[in-house]
Amino acid sequence: QGLKEALNKGAEKSVSLASALDGFNKNERIRIPFPAEAEKMKNTLRTIGMTKQVEEFELTMNRAAENAAKEAVPVLLDAVKSMTVADGFAILKGEENAATSYLQRTTTASLTEKFRPIVEKATKEVALTNYWTPLANGYNKASSFTGGKAVDPDLDAYVTQKAIDGLFTLIADEEASIRKDPLARTSDLLKRVFGGN
Repeated sequence: QGLKEALNKGAEKSVSLASALDGFNKNERIRIPFPAEAEKMKNTLRTIGMTKQVEEFELTMNRAAENAAKEAVPVLLDAVKSMTVADGFAILKGEENAATSYLQRTTTASLTEKFRPIVEKATKEVALTNYWTPLANGYNKASSFTGGKAVDPDLDAYVTQKAIDGLFTLIADEEASIRKDPLARTSDLLKRVFGGN
């Protein structure tokens, strides 16, 4: 019960950080950038005077992640509720990020299912997204001759994955805090579980 309480608190706090306005956009650790493999494409767009659109595009990807994160709480809490005693012992005796790994393993498929439609809706609203697939496909054709790395034309999959990665980065922070910092353990039950007394 103590472990479940800790995970519920950590999950709720992480989601509230991620889903806040600028939760992704202004947090350099989880901010979603223009896809790294498309850096050349980004530079080309800037060169032809589309800097404003590139910035708007990046902002929209991060807003999409912030909106999607709001859907994560029930999925995460459900995974905690389904945890077995064996899972609990494995987490308590496991690595520093054992709880985060458990949640990642048990919720990624459901989170992807919930996040993707929200991401799709947000990216459709930005004009630059309409150019993404043809640009990515065109760039990929050219890169087969130039030897450049191919770009995934599925932008929604990229943003969805980055949103999930960012959320688990925050959950890992919470787990580390609960394991190491007595002040983060907000109940007697948590102190007994993680305080070793």
